[in-house]
Amino acid sequence: MSSTPSLEKVLEVRGLHKTFGTKVVLNGLNFELFKGEILGLFGGSGTGKSVILRTIVGLEHADEGQVIFEGQDISHFSERELVNVRTKIGYVFQNGALFDSLTVQENLAYPLQEHTQFSESQILQKVNSMLSLIDMKGSNLLFPNELSGGMQKRAGLARAIIMEPKIILFDEPTAGLDPVNTQRLLDNIKKLKKTGITGIFVTHDIPSAFEIADRIAILYNGKIHVIDSVDQIKKSKDPLVQSFVKGALNSDGK
Repeated sequence: MSSTPSLEKVLEVRGLHKTFGTKVVLNGLNFELFKGEILGLFGGSGTGKSVILRTIVGLEHADEGQVIFEGQDISHFSERELVNVRTKIGYVFQNGALFDSLTVQENLAYPLQEHTQFSESQILQKVNSMLSLIDMKGSNLLFPNELSGGMQKRAGLARAIIMEPKIILFDEPTAGLDPVNTQRLLDNIKKLKKTGITGIFVTHDIPSAFEIADRIAILYNGKIHVIDSVDQIKKSKDPLVQSFVKGALNSDGK
């Protein structure tokens, strides 16, 4: 896809362990993310894909292991220290996670008002630029409940990228969307990809991941079972990989 990923590491996850009660979710997870690439992350339901994203931004805390970003282990940062990190790592939530009481314009403006010294006119210019990018020009004064599901997801994407983060975490961005809105969202992400964005794309939507990602990682039993290019994943004879490619993996990931 468009831009070629570099060999510059922007994120490294080392030996990540996470349990919830007696359930082991992550069991020594390791992977690297390179500048300019989108890494597709597959795994059965409940295997910890979203937990990985939440741990990266400090919404969950690992029991063991490291998350290395900008040369620092951020896995045990305080909430205060994480504020700066979260301006550099955008998070696209499954449901868009817009503030219900704010308009689209106010939702997109919020990060800029909180974390920059931009003037109101600069903020408005940035908001309008984002809305144009996601094909929602003129929707400034609409509230989330006036948007379709697809528009909510695209507005959530715009809010996640408005600070021009170094990494974007996509948590099941196409879940619940019909084929038309799925393709529209993917087209928006492709536009971003041409600008050289770096991201992790968590999904059950394997065709979408193949369309967007440079590499694919498959999570199994709390570890990365395999990580390789899309072409190599498609050609793999590994039974587990084959089951994903064919969409035949059982929901419990076994």
